[in-house]
Amino acid sequence: MYGSPSIFSTPLLGSPSTPSSRNHCKTIKYEQTIFYYKKNSYQHGGQETILALLNSNQLDNSTYGKVNGSAISALIIDDNAAMTTMEEDTEHIGILDIDPRLKLFKDHFGYKMRRYAEQKELIEKYEGSLEEFAQGYLKFGFNREEGGIVYREWAPAAQEAQVIGDFNGWDGSNHRMERNEFGVWSIKIPDSGGNPAIPHNSRVKFRFKHGDGVWVDRIPAWISYATVDPTAFAAPYDGVYWDPPRSERYQFKYPRPPKPNAPRIYEAHVGMSSSEPRVSSYKEFADDILPRIRENNYNTVQLMAVMEHSYYASFGYHVTNFFAVSSRSGTPEDLKYLIDKAHSFGLRVLVDVVHSHASKNVTDGLNGFDVGQSSQLSYFHTGDRGYHKLWDSRLFNYANWEVLRFLLSNLRWWLEEFKFDGFRFDGVTSMLYHHHGINMSFTGKYNEYFSEATDVDAIVYLMLANCLIHSIYPDATVISEDVSGMPGLGRPVAEGGIGFDYRLAMAIPDKWIDYLKNKKDEEWSMKEISLSLTNRRYTEQCIAYAESHDQAIVGDKTIAFLLMDKEMYTGMSCLTDASPIIDRGISLHKMIHFLTMALGGEGYLNFMGNEFGHPEWIDFPREGNNWSYLKCRRRWELVNTDHLRYKFMNAFDKAMNLLDEKFSFIASTKQIVSSTDEENKVIVFERGDLVFVFNFHPKNTYSGYKVGCDLPGKYRVALDSDALVFGGKGRGTQLSHDVDHFTSPEGVPGVPETNFNNRPNSFKVLSPARTCVMLTTESKKVYCRVEEGNNDHNSNSGDETLVTDVVAEQEEESVEEEATSVKDNDLILRLIEGFKVDVVDEALDVD
Repeated sequence: MYGSPSIFSTPLLGSPSTPSSRNHCKTIKYEQTIFYYKKNSYQHGGQETILALLNSNQLDNSTYGKVNGSAISALIIDDNAAMTTMEEDTEHIGILDIDPRLKLFKDHFGYKMRRYAEQKELIEKYEGSLEEFAQGYLKFGFNREEGGIVYREWAPAAQEAQVIGDFNGWDGSNHRMERNEFGVWSIKIPDSGGNPAIPHNSRVKFRFKHGDGVWVDRIPAWISYATVDPTAFAAPYDGVYWDPPRSERYQFKYPRPPKPNAPRIYEAHVGMSSSEPRVSSYKEFADDILPRIRENNYNTVQLMAVMEHSYYASFGYHVTNFFAVSSRSGTPEDLKYLIDKAHSFGLRVLVDVVHSHASKNVTDGLNGFDVGQSSQLSYFHTGDRGYHKLWDSRLFNYANWEVLRFLLSNLRWWLEEFKFDGFRFDGVTSMLYHHHGINMSFTGKYNEYFSEATDVDAIVYLMLANCLIHSIYPDATVISEDVSGMPGLGRPVAEGGIGFDYRLAMAIPDKWIDYLKNKKDEEWSMKEISLSLTNRRYTEQCIAYAESHDQAIVGDKTIAFLLMDKEMYTGMSCLTDASPIIDRGISLHKMIHFLTMALGGEGYLNFMGNEFGHPEWIDFPREGNNWSYLKCRRRWELVNTDHLRYKFMNAFDKAMNLLDEKFSFIASTKQIVSSTDEENKVIVFERGDLVFVFNFHPKNTYSGYKVGCDLPGKYRVALDSDALVFGGKGRGTQLSHDVDHFTSPEGVPGVPETNFNNRPNSFKVLSPARTCVMLTTESKKVYCRVEEGNNDHNSNSGDETLVTDVVAEQEEESVEEEATSVKDNDLILRLIEGFKVDVVDEALDVD
């Protein structure tokens, strides 16, 4: 969320203030009198919801409404009769078995599950199914039906309505719409001469008269494309009727890639992806940036700012048109081209979805349909409840039938029309609580999550949303941006959870920033860093990241800029010796990102450009910078220039992603921190069957540092941040890379207290200052080969190397070859366990 770190008070990880530790239930005491469940304390549940819908005439048995009062009465009677069965269905709540401390709030979980079950039952009864309900775009907005175009709009506050546009000279007198009893306006516009009366790519608007007798023009709520005159400053957007002829529609060619064991996410903003100070396009991103992403061995792209937003500097988070792609970067067909090309590279694509709030813009946003009517007749709550005072935006009424239809249909639209592979839900904390997280410091006490401050309407919507997404596309990846750490957010709906696959580990970057800004290197606590990275709820998966777009916006600094600051302007040339600041900065940049990936979660995220230490900050064009694009771009030339040190950080990013591609260590549930050595500033841990050693000491190099491990045998270094190809000093290249590290047994087998750091085996390694190494057993060694000047996929020639050597080979490729080197990267041999076997994957044909 744009600006979220300053909006929400994030508890520091590594303390009882963050409710996401596997041991959290053991470390925090709770007063059992804090939460008191009142049967009638929730004002939008059960019959109250049904009666509210009845009063507003919003329940229907079709897509746009036909149901009578007797049916509602019957429903209420049936609902009462079914309550006992429903209570029995929700009696066993699986999440309480995982975390027994939650049993104190069993009534809350039971109430929430009943509310969800009731809402889903209502939808199924009157709409057929949740999946059918979420196809509102087939009825609302503009749709081709036999012999013409049918346009429908839910606007219960309108007194009269017309459709206007280029097709009728913006005179709606001959295109008046009819209203049904549910506030849905409709019109069928017959074809003219066998052709649609509204031409493709022509401008349209909804004109209506409200209670004050004033006529206003609005962009249709379900519009799939909206544009603005680029030559006119601050011009309003227009809706565009988008229905290209079959010959101009993009046809998807590639299937969705399979769901990875762990997502390695490249967070990107299409508009600012050019190296030039301008807005980039979807096609440019597809052709120029996707190869870079695949070259660095990411498996997922997360696209920001796709939903149309009239204010560019909002970073895409003040959405004006929810079904429309951002026209700054191209057309809907251009976006489909981008997604399809990503799929051809084996990259999954997630989209940032903003259902937590909406732009308050009236002329071009959804807020334009609010003309003072009651909340039951609006997309938003009225009064203070409908306005976010920090974001300056409108808040949805999630209890409203048509709001549910609109938002759920929006999710299905992006999944099915554009073939996205999942979502990152923005601003979830604001949805979960009536206070929206404003001025809240979450201490980890469970009563902060389960009380009358909880917005059950919004939670029920999120449960329905996750149920729908995984029903339509079971392999979808759905991520929540929640800073509060609400328990159950990442557990299945059937267990009493909210249903997300992952949550963003938002406190991790806060910890790194705190250390970089406020602590000397000698003051860094290995124990606190380790606890910060492992402090997450048992069985709820997290996406770890050291920095995202939030840390790069104007007023803040990226990790690279915090480490090296102004010296990045003068000290990044390889033609001169690195200064102590540059040497420290590059070393810690590699260590911070790799440690976050290896220990911080079940997935990893990096924001565009941070993989090579992008300097400075992001500053969108605005009045304060004279509408400049100078800092709203990515300086790819820095990493492309061979004599600049940015290439070293990029090479290491590529290598650590490749390591996970071969070992799948991020997805491993085996995560054991065996040592947090405060005196020597060393962290040792195992993830899967790999052993990681991080030496944060600014000066000390340890020869023969003793490391505990689980598996006995022979270990070798597979990745070393001090390798020359990563800008290191190469201190361990000859001393340890080709050396077998044999284990020795420690203590009595099966008696951890007699072992070394509770590990049954140990070996010794070389650990230079400010470096990290990853070691693997002989049976798990990575054998890799890169084809050199040979496209014969069946060739068995080539040297076997470790991951570091593979990256070194790749770095020798010229900049001109980078766009096609993805094919060569796919020729790297897969992980072979136990013995050497040549296995070559065919290069991906993306032509």
